[in-house]
Parts: sequence; structure tokens; C-alpha cells
Amino acid sequence: MKIFEYMEKYDYEQLVFVQDETSGLKAIIAIHDTTLGPALGGCRMWTYASEEDAIEDALRLARGMTYKAAAAGLNLGGGKTVVIGNPKADKSEALFRSLGRYIESLGGRYITAEDVGTTVQDMDLIHQETKYVTGVSEAFGSSGNPSPMTALGVFRGIQASAKEVYGSDSLVGKTVAVQGVGNVGYYLCKHLHEAGSKLIVSDINEDNLKRVKEEFAAEAVAPNDIFGVKCDIFAPCALGAVINDDTIPQLQCKIVAGSANNQLKEDRHGDKLQELGILYAPDYVINAGGLINVADELEGYNAERAKKKVESIYNILLNVFEIARRDGIPTYKAADRLAEQRIETMRRARSNFLATERSLLSK
Repeated sequence: MKIFEYMEKYDYEQLVFVQDETSGLKAIIAIHDTTLGPALGGCRMWTYASEEDAIEDALRLARGMTYKAAAAGLNLGGGKTVVIGNPKADKSEALFRSLGRYIESLGGRYITAEDVGTTVQDMDLIHQETKYVTGVSEAFGSSGNPSPMTALGVFRGIQASAKEVYGSDSLVGKTVAVQGVGNVGYYLCKHLHEAGSKLIVSDINEDNLKRVKEEFAAEAVAPNDIFGVKCDIFAPCALGAVINDDTIPQLQCKIVAGSANNQLKEDRHGDKLQELGILYAPDYVINAGGLINVADELEGYNAERAKKKVESIYNILLNVFEIARRDGIPTYKAADRLAEQRIETMRRARSNFLATERSLLSK
């Protein structure tokens, strides 16, 4: 992997390699863009096949966080930490406190959070060494479990999508197929049920299925059958890359809108959805509720304020759909355009301010 070539291609600011022999820490911190503010992104711990895989994951995820934060209207940039190791066997107090000291040394350019393979307890250990961490225990002012807020944002995004397609954001009588009814999927089903939707669900976990069937009168189907059910809205809330060459021909919906990350296996699958007349709610826009919620901790967490910010996903998505119509492009490209335009506008605005300041100082 030609690291500098990759960083130059996508305009990364910084890539930091950290290690601590005593604790066994081997981590990579990627900072993509801090135009809008400090880079915020979770700390992932994973048994990567190679160091190159870990580097690529950190870089890819950091860039994704830049776009998510920008599109969500947050004054934050994108970053990510990956820790190379087995999250079930290699964790220790020394490892996370060592990582916390490295994050502290960045002086606030990067703020970490919980991610795949890490927990609230891990964030508490990092917090002992730095204030630049979110998602800690509620005793430290955390917002707690982010799943309900993520689900609320997805629900509001589904309403916005319905308004775009059907002319009304009412979900009464609409059939929604929800793939994955774990933490976020469960709360999404709750919102949809209360809004008068009919639910068709799938999950590999029988306990998850039992809960939503009993509480929300959901109809359950086999995991492989969920793509082909007749519905108004398909909501992927499990794995990524589920919109692909195999599943697109099966879809019998007008809207794809769910909480899963990286739903399009390739960009061309977003083009295909548009060709078929299926509206796609870009994943990093509709599932930004968790990020918006945790970002509120930086201001001293206020649940009502955070809730209002999360509900703004409704208007953000309507804006994305408007850009797609105006420019004649698929919605996933419209979301990128929205994020990139906001970053570039602020970059120019700050440049202009600094230029003025310099000119004043030179007189």
C-alpha cells in the first residue's frame, strides 16, 4: 500500500502510529479533515489479517466520518482509531490508558468514542488519561446507549423518504420490511408500529424476532427472504453491502432506508436503484443519529437538545433529495455533494478570515 499516495488522493491530514510494548498496544489513528472542527470517530479493536488492512480500515472509516459529520451539520471533522488485537483476549487497563495518553498528546485534534470491539468501560479507561473521548459511562456525563437516538433518526429519515415518494410523511398502512431487529432495529420497529406501519422482519437471532413479533405484531420471514417481500419500504438494519447484484432484482419496494452502514456494495448499485425508481436514503445521512447524540456530549449533554438535533435528519434528507433532483444525480452522490460543499464553503470562509487577519497585522 502506497500510504502517502492514498492520503493525497483523498486529502487526509494525518496518520498516527502508536505502540506501547508494556501493554501490547498497537494502534493507528487516522485524521481525515478538520475543516469543520476536531475529528471525531470511534475506536475499533479488531484482529486484522495484516497491518496494511488495519491502515486501510482506519483511513476508510475516518473519511466516512468526515462526510457523516458534515452532512449532519455538525462542527466536527472525521477521524478513526483502530487497535490491532483480539477484543476478547487482549484488552487491559494499561492498553486503553496508554491509548488515552496518545490521544491526549494530539491536543484535541481527535476525539474518540466506542466502536466495534470496544465498550463503555474501555472508554472510561481512556477517559482517565484524556478528556477527548465520548461515550463514557453516564456517571461522567455520557448520553448512554446510542441505539434509541440512532433509531429515531432513521425513523425520521423514513418519514422524509415517504414524503418524497408518496407526497406525505404519514406511515399509516405502509408496509416496512426491517432486516435486523437488534438494538437499533428494535427501537425502529417500535417507532414504526406506533406510527401505524405493518412490519415484516428478519433476524438471525430468534430472541430478537420473538420480541418484535410479540410487541409489535410483526410478521417474521427467513433472512434470505426479506429482500423479496412485497413492501413499501425496505429498511436494512444489519450488515453492510446488502444492496448488490443479487438482492436488487428481488426488491419489491419504493424506498430503501435503514440504519446499516455501507449498504451499497458498490456505488453503481446506487445508480441501479435510481434507474429502477427506488429512492435510496444515503446510509451515512439517515443513520447519523448516534453521532449527533454523542457529539452533544461535547457541549454538556442535554437529552432534549440532542433529540431535536437528531430529528433534523428529516430536513437534511429532504435537502439531499432536492439536490438529487436539481442536479439529476443519484441520492448517494447528492449526499456527498452536500457534505463536500459544506466543507469547501467553510474552508473558503476560514481562509478569507485568516487572509484578512494577516493583512491587518501587516499594516
